[in-house]
Amino acid sequence: MRLFYHGHACFQIECGQGNIIIDPWLSGNPLAKIKPEEVNVKAILVTHGHDDHLGDAIAIAKKCDAVIVAPTELAYYCQSFGAQTHAMHIGGSYSFPFGNVKLTAAWHGSAVMKDGKIIYTGTPCGFLVKVEGKTLYHAGDTALFGDMKLIGALQKIDVAMLPIGDNYTMGVEDAVEAVKMLSPEQVIPMHYNTFPAIRQNVDKFKIKVGSLSKVILLQPGDSITL
Repeated sequence: MRLFYHGHACFQIECGQGNIIIDPWLSGNPLAKIKPEEVNVKAILVTHGHDDHLGDAIAIAKKCDAVIVAPTELAYYCQSFGAQTHAMHIGGSYSFPFGNVKLTAAWHGSAVMKDGKIIYTGTPCGFLVKVEGKTLYHAGDTALFGDMKLIGALQKIDVAMLPIGDNYTMGVEDAVEAVKMLSPEQVIPMHYNTFPAIRQNVDKFKIKVGSLSKVILLQPGDSITL
């Protein structure tokens, strides 16, 4: 199994049961090295409706005949554009052919901005994805919250993908506290340096995490084997 990083909060999991992409903002993403038409997946996991996360999910779903897995209101929004969806909600889990997905809480917002209007798309989420014996935690856009300790206590997390950009999400200091609570084997920082408001020194994060977890710094297009 390989985990690819496509910049911002977009990750792709390549596994034997079908590829999965999370928060596929590729068009307009200044960091992405891959185009939506190059993506071949069976499932698309979307944490919330903001355009830098929902991104190209609907177009990819229709091109690949893939299912969008998202919180219920966001799933219904995607379904209205002809995408195949699987609606879920916080605390729920479901076993797909590729593995198990559980939705976790995320403290953020969720809306689509369309024609100058705000279309609310329900509660944002994070994802716990269990694939081929590994557990991956994509926190989504979130603030630090105490129940991260419970998430870490209930399962061994092999890789945690945590935002560090500040302004819209956790910053470096809070993300370090999240690592303490989650106790992942490895942690990959995300949602930073895409635009000026979320500019961060990622080396500072790595130093502050220290021996708590192995910090993996990925550039867009990079991957690791799990």
